[in-house]
Amino acid sequence: MKRQAHFLETLLCILIIVFFAGRIAFFVYNRQIEDFTFWDVLHSCKTGLMAQDFGVSVLLLALPWLFTSIAARFKSFPLKAVLIPYYIILGIVVGVIIVADTIMYEFWQFKLNAVILSYAAHPEGATSSVSVWFIVSRVIAFLAVALAVIVPCIWLTPKRIEKPQDCQYIKMSGIIWAFFIAVSLFYVRMEEAYRPDRSLFVNHATANPVYAFFSSFRTEKTFAERYDYLDENEREQAFKDLYPADMNDIADTLLHTKRPDVLVIFMESLGGTFVEELGGFPNVTPNLSRLIPEGIFWENYYSNSFRTDRGTASLLSGNVSYPEVSLMTAKEMHGKLPSLAKTFNRNGYSSSYLYAGPMTNMGKRTYLENCEFQHLLDYTAFTPEELTSTWGADDEISAMKVYSLLAQKDSTEQPFFFVYQTISSHEPWIVPYHRLEDKVLNAFAYTDECVGKLVDSLKTQPVWDNLLVIILPDHGHLYKQSYEDPLFFHSPMLWLGGAIRQPKRIEAFMNQSDIAATLFSQLGIAHDDFPWSRNVLSKNYTHPFAYCNFPGGILWADNTGTSIYDITANQFISGDDSCGQLRVQKAKAVLQPSHDMLDTLK
Repeated sequence: MKRQAHFLETLLCILIIVFFAGRIAFFVYNRQIEDFTFWDVLHSCKTGLMAQDFGVSVLLLALPWLFTSIAARFKSFPLKAVLIPYYIILGIVVGVIIVADTIMYEFWQFKLNAVILSYAAHPEGATSSVSVWFIVSRVIAFLAVALAVIVPCIWLTPKRIEKPQDCQYIKMSGIIWAFFIAVSLFYVRMEEAYRPDRSLFVNHATANPVYAFFSSFRTEKTFAERYDYLDENEREQAFKDLYPADMNDIADTLLHTKRPDVLVIFMESLGGTFVEELGGFPNVTPNLSRLIPEGIFWENYYSNSFRTDRGTASLLSGNVSYPEVSLMTAKEMHGKLPSLAKTFNRNGYSSSYLYAGPMTNMGKRTYLENCEFQHLLDYTAFTPEELTSTWGADDEISAMKVYSLLAQKDSTEQPFFFVYQTISSHEPWIVPYHRLEDKVLNAFAYTDECVGKLVDSLKTQPVWDNLLVIILPDHGHLYKQSYEDPLFFHSPMLWLGGAIRQPKRIEAFMNQSDIAATLFSQLGIAHDDFPWSRNVLSKNYTHPFAYCNFPGGILWADNTGTSIYDITANQFISGDDSCGQLRVQKAKAVLQPSHDMLDTLK
């Protein structure tokens, strides 16, 4: 009788235990990301239980409580038979979210949220990054969690509520359950799990993964409603200062020609973490280090975001990135986006893009086609013998392909705009190169070696004389760090080639999205199509800054310092100094109107 009457309370305890075990697994699995203490784990478990786990578990049992209340009034009601499908769905959902949240944090370092759906639609990248055993072991973990929910729920739920004493108890406890459900609906909030005195990692471990996932789905009808920080007057004033309308002038001429050939070497994940000149690991990118004195090195250049799809759109469309929206996957927006290729095409250039893997990942091909690249080269441009990487062709092979294509160029031909995206500095870090013991650092060293050889080879050819080479990463890679480290966004950018007037270092703060306006201003080409791109060498660029984001957070860097802010919990992650509030206010002044613009692209 007791088991039947109290089964809901028992299920509540089971769900709380499952969430507790999931949190411990989260700490253990991701222990290499950041150091933490026993007290961190203890406080995380206590806060997580009180702030979210209890409330989430109550809400997940709201439907069983409702049907149990019905069964207590109608003895013939088949309670177990009705609830079995729900328990199965519940177990699958909880299992998938807990396991996915735990394993994906290693790569992305943010809680599983709605952003995952845009990547789940294109799983090619994920499957290329991991082994079969990795997938099998995680499936086993999912089944264990799912069964830990499904089996007890089915076993403990009675077929019917028939005994009068059971019915009476359930009716009496119904008021308490209704109260718990009502309180949970209003009390459970993401910010309740976060504490400003704890690291981002510990706060993420504290947050209930099921709540974090479902709360990330916005209910606003428009993008403009998503981050409504400023009124119209404040927004207008902020933009007047941050994004001046007239930025076509050239305060510093970097090139000796208005029509150079342009080669962009878009390095996979090679952020400032791996570049000694920016404060990263030494001896990982010696080729980049030796080339820096030969070209124009941008000392305060920042990638816009955290993934290739975001970085690609920021570079090619001159657009800021978004915490939750990927322009590359948003096909309905492509038609209204500007692109470097479109502008180059209109000005007599040919345009090409080479990526030595499949372009189906993240909707890359569709986006590049809408950018109007005239020539798209993927893994099909290579022989089967050359496709030795899990992603396609290794960087050494693809770099030599680029060399062979560009070295053939005749000086009388139309100028070209050529984007070459590397591939090897990515999970699973398997490369035909063995200079460094650490496989991650070694993969980045391999890309550096291949890029260095490509540049050295091009120097020997006539094409070099009129060539502008722009070397930069698509984004950084979180290696033994978190988003609390600005070096993830602070990235190398180097301009090389015979078109360079003279080597120099430029200190202006800038983003990936600013390359369009800055480059076209140097070429004497109008960049009015790129409202979110700033010519950082303009005399009107009087408020230099870098703005970056990731799911749940924003970064602002300028000459006063750097602040990183959690927009989910509304608290500082780092940079809460005397100027921190002002930096965050400016970041919000970009975040809000950039989302307003998205409504015009749909």
